[in-house]
Amino acid sequence: MDILTASSFSGQFGILFKVIVILALAYLGQIVAKKFIERVVRRSVIASKFKTKKDEVQREDTLISILKTAANAAIWVVAGLSILGVFDINIAPLLAGAGVVGVALGFGAQSLVKDLLAGLFILLENQYRVGDVLQVNQSVAGIVEKISLRVTVLRDLDGKVHYVPNGVIEIATNLTMEYAQVDLNIGVSYGSDIDKVERVINDVGEQLFIDKKWKGVVLEPAKMLRVDSFDDSAITVKIVCKTAPIRQW
Repeated sequence: MDILTASSFSGQFGILFKVIVILALAYLGQIVAKKFIERVVRRSVIASKFKTKKDEVQREDTLISILKTAANAAIWVVAGLSILGVFDINIAPLLAGAGVVGVALGFGAQSLVKDLLAGLFILLENQYRVGDVLQVNQSVAGIVEKISLRVTVLRDLDGKVHYVPNGVIEIATNLTMEYAQVDLNIGVSYGSDIDKVERVINDVGEQLFIDKKWKGVVLEPAKMLRVDSFDDSAITVKIVCKTAPIRQW
């Protein structure tokens, strides 16, 4: 009886040991895959295709985020199947059943397929990147924290996190792609000389542009574009200025 008990205990310990080894290898594989993906992406992305280093890094971070998610999913699926094998569970029927279930779910998961396809095009067309400020469907807006093939994650100014399925994004307005633009209206009195107002605004714009404190922020001198409207107590003029991304505010 003692021999049988010892044998049973030894068998259970062996199974537990194998499970621990599989989990440890999966965790290690996750770390290795992360470093490998980061290294390959950093070396593969061609810097000459981007106007600034920031654009290049954002593109790399986006690709790394998506590839890491896919690699982690694959690693843990393999680990799960391996653990089932340790317990002598025949996974062939499970795989066959999964195939049948997959076909059945395919008819009812059109929105999921739509999300994945939309995410793929977002990635391929480089519509926006991690770190960009994005406005979705002219409503919710925020900094892009994460992009996967299924969802885009935004954090707004209130700190709220929005999970937006890629398939529902009809209009994606990237507020920080390559450069940004200040669009400012100011009011001057009706007694003002508009030609003088324009000279003053343009002179100040030139001074800001050559000021070392604003180097890299102001990309072109601010200038008066036009008289925008005649209001009750002032003439409104429009000023525009090209700036670095995210610095327009």
